[in-house]
Amino acid sequence: MRLTFDGGWTATVMDDPLSITPRFTGDSVDLARHANMKEREQFFASTFGSQHWLWDTPDILRFSTDSRELVGAEFQMPYVSAVSESSTRAPVLPPVRPGGLRADEVRGLRHETCTVLCRIPGDGVLTCLRDLDVLDEPLDARIGIAPDMALLTQNGAVVGWSLTDPVQYLTTGFAAPDPAAPSPATRRLFTECLDLITDPVVDDLVDGVPAALARLRAADEALRAQREDRQRADALRELISTMVRDYGGG
Repeated sequence: MRLTFDGGWTATVMDDPLSITPRFTGDSVDLARHANMKEREQFFASTFGSQHWLWDTPDILRFSTDSRELVGAEFQMPYVSAVSESSTRAPVLPPVRPGGLRADEVRGLRHETCTVLCRIPGDGVLTCLRDLDVLDEPLDARIGIAPDMALLTQNGAVVGWSLTDPVQYLTTGFAAPDPAAPSPATRRLFTECLDLITDPVVDDLVDGVPAALARLRAADEALRAQREDRQRADALRELISTMVRDYGGG
């Protein structure tokens, strides 16, 4: 199976997906083994694919220069962009087909970030799409490139990605996610934090609606006071930190 990325760049689906555990920092989902910035720079120097340049932040896919196989990736969350939407509609997700990727040629690529976040009750799966037009047609396939991380295709083109059980992979910076199961409180606060940074609640915060401001302060206080699952609680505090700084003091 051949997948087409932006610019007509293509890769072939192989047998073995990455064994890398996703790191969900709130801003992005990272598939990488580097544990600090120096290792990250070395990783980019020894691989090819897409990367960030100054203010240009496409999704990152990196491939081995020897085997041309996918060795790492980073997918930006839609709400990080100034142009983003959230949708109560969500596509029907096909069954996951595990598989790695092999670039069809050694050259750079640029793959746009998704602009639409689709949520379901409980946020057990985050689905991110290129645009709302993707919802007008069924998806072809869901290629599982790493544990719980999949690319979504439509007519052979990569049009989005999904992360199953995102709370499990919450972490900060380069730290590995806690392998223990998330607490029920963390799962509830995860959904609350997503509500606070996506429409319509984020619009209410900007407009200074008292009920929305109260929800923001309550979430921040609950995360500060949470004793269990501290690593994930800290990640969620970072997720809403800008909102707390800009609107939480009133």
